[in-house]
Amino acid sequence: MGDPKFARPKTSTPTHPWKQARIEEEHELKSKYGLKKVGGMREIWREKSALRRHRNQAMKLIGRVDSSEGHFAREKGDLVDSLYRKGLLGEGSDIDDILQIDVEHMLSRRLQSVVYYKGLALTMRAARNLIVHGHISIGKQRMTVPGYHVLREEEEHIQYSSNSPYADPEHQMRKDLEQHRLTMVSEEDDEEVPARDADAEFVEQIKSDSAKAPTVEDTVPDSEGGK
Repeated sequence: MGDPKFARPKTSTPTHPWKQARIEEEHELKSKYGLKKVGGMREIWREKSALRRHRNQAMKLIGRVDSSEGHFAREKGDLVDSLYRKGLLGEGSDIDDILQIDVEHMLSRRLQSVVYYKGLALTMRAARNLIVHGHISIGKQRMTVPGYHVLREEEEHIQYSSNSPYADPEHQMRKDLEQHRLTMVSEEDDEEVPARDADAEFVEQIKSDSAKAPTVEDTVPDSEGGK
């Protein structure tokens, strides 16, 4: 059984490490969601492992004939409500909808992705740097874990940290970000925007501003994870 002080790892590695199709798919996800350059695959495996647990639990409940009442009905409702709070299911979803969740749904609920979707960063990579350098908070809680899973009720409280220079609407980065947003909206065609150079410049600016910013002792989560 093992010592309860040492928890078993919850992340499962691929059964076959050299499948080309899987490797190419994970490299695309790694690039799309701005994951770690070294170790980004493990972040994907963590989300896949969590997704596998959700699906296994759903399939066990779906396969039970007597799941419409009693203990199994409550367990089914609790599972759907839990995934709704995590933002993985929409309102009015049923347990069958859990099987439609894929790894991209899981990755899109990470703090890094939500910060980018809310328009607080120019790119996914820039969003990661903002979080790591302590410029993002949920309410008054400063966050430094890009892989934190944001609950639905926490989305509206995501903002720049109060001690961050980016909290000032007149900061040049905020102006550049707003100008970029207006440019994207005004474009009618689907031309690809060359954001690589702007991203690199923005990341360097974040690091520079972080070095100049005053230090504030806050309670910060120790490791990546979701609720």
